[in-house]
Amino acid sequence: MAARFFDEMLEGREDGTVTAVEAGQVLPPGAVRSHYRSFADWLGRQSAATMDNKRAEADLIFRRVGITFAVYGDKDESNSGTERTIPFDVIPRVFPASEWATLERGLRQRVAALNRFIHDIYHGQDIIRAGVIPPDQIYNNAQYRPEMLGIDVPRDIYAHVAGIDVVRAGQGEFYVLEDNLRVPSGVSYMLENRKMMMRLFPDLFARNRVAPVAHYPDLLLDMLRSVSPQNIADPTVVVLTPGMYNSAYFEHAFLAQQMGVELVEGSDLFVEDDHLYMRTTQGPQRIDVIYRRVDDDFLDPLVFRPDSTLGAAGLLSVYRAGNVTISNAIGTGVADDKSIYPYVPDMIRFYLGEEAILSNVPTYMCRRPDDLQYVLDHMADLVVKETHGAGGYGMLVGPAATKAEIDQFREVVKARPEQYIAQPTLALSTCPTYVESGIAPRHIDLRPFVLSGKEVRMVPGGLTRVALREGSLVVNSSQGGGTKDTWVLER
Repeated sequence: MAARFFDEMLEGREDGTVTAVEAGQVLPPGAVRSHYRSFADWLGRQSAATMDNKRAEADLIFRRVGITFAVYGDKDESNSGTERTIPFDVIPRVFPASEWATLERGLRQRVAALNRFIHDIYHGQDIIRAGVIPPDQIYNNAQYRPEMLGIDVPRDIYAHVAGIDVVRAGQGEFYVLEDNLRVPSGVSYMLENRKMMMRLFPDLFARNRVAPVAHYPDLLLDMLRSVSPQNIADPTVVVLTPGMYNSAYFEHAFLAQQMGVELVEGSDLFVEDDHLYMRTTQGPQRIDVIYRRVDDDFLDPLVFRPDSTLGAAGLLSVYRAGNVTISNAIGTGVADDKSIYPYVPDMIRFYLGEEAILSNVPTYMCRRPDDLQYVLDHMADLVVKETHGAGGYGMLVGPAATKAEIDQFREVVKARPEQYIAQPTLALSTCPTYVESGIAPRHIDLRPFVLSGKEVRMVPGGLTRVALREGSLVVNSSQGGGTKDTWVLER
């Protein structure tokens, strides 16, 4: 019997497979989910040659614009670390308005609790004293920053920009896979994907009421200005980048340009009299808000890594004095560590007195002896992740791994169990995707972006990532995944 996956567009048959679809093929109405019917009707009128040409056009435009990402860990080592365009799929992922509304409520709830948690661990530590989270899970966490103890930040907000990875499994239930609260990336691809779809297929947007996302940079700038220190009337906002060799540099430059603010590097900054300044052709200009795309360890060489040239010496003293806002706040990473992830439903109960709207994936914590033994015994059936890992690195997808890979990873976990968690291999939902062989189902996830400032705001949609290799569950762009436009229908 074929594996049963929830398909975003097509209804399943009794054997668990989904109806095939090809360009130029009209499907019976019962085969297509209601919110996809308009698109499926349009797709049925497109020839394979048309779709091939549109896909080639998209790739050419992305290359000309410079929308690239560094791909590491490629099996072809001659290509590892090279800049590539992220493959763009011309078939969108579509949400009905009612489904998105539920998802948005769950995301707002989750980010609210996470912000409460981060404030608490650097202030009253009520959740630790209540025994909800073991103290060593906080204090021994590599992302915990004792330098932040007692520092007040504007509006008590730490995760101003949150990218929450959501998957769908089972009969279509949503699960949060992980929380990205340090320097979440990908929003530029969300915006460029929409621009590309509107350029390639303007007729689609004339016949479908798709909620807009183009105003995200305006929302981001409004949010950053709303968390400026001391209620400055006209705050100066900058984007801090590690530089042009960073894999996400395109996004840093793109967002600075879209917001109409300066893109700066560490060499542009200096501290004087507990204020932060940037060098300009008109002389020094004070900075009030930094949207930083640089990790904590590199922000201030006087406090963190002394060899860093990516930040500004003395930045933390400006921060402590309340004269600059850093977005996201220093120390926020403790809340997106995978060892903290299992406790998020408890945070929601503790801080908000509510049950989580969005479920976690069941998680085994290898620091617990019983969990460790189960993971070691069932590694071939699990996804095992390094707690500090990101981008699809430091993980094992058991069902897709060889016996030798599993045996090797088992020894690594046994040596450092506290640094690993494990989860069941979810049957991630699929979405029809235009690949070399035609239209075929591929596994996907979703990263919506939640902005927390004076108010919590989101654009309707997010970055849908797709695992382009047949059967693969790894959607990360850094490992060869692609992206889709994400539609939320307004009716």
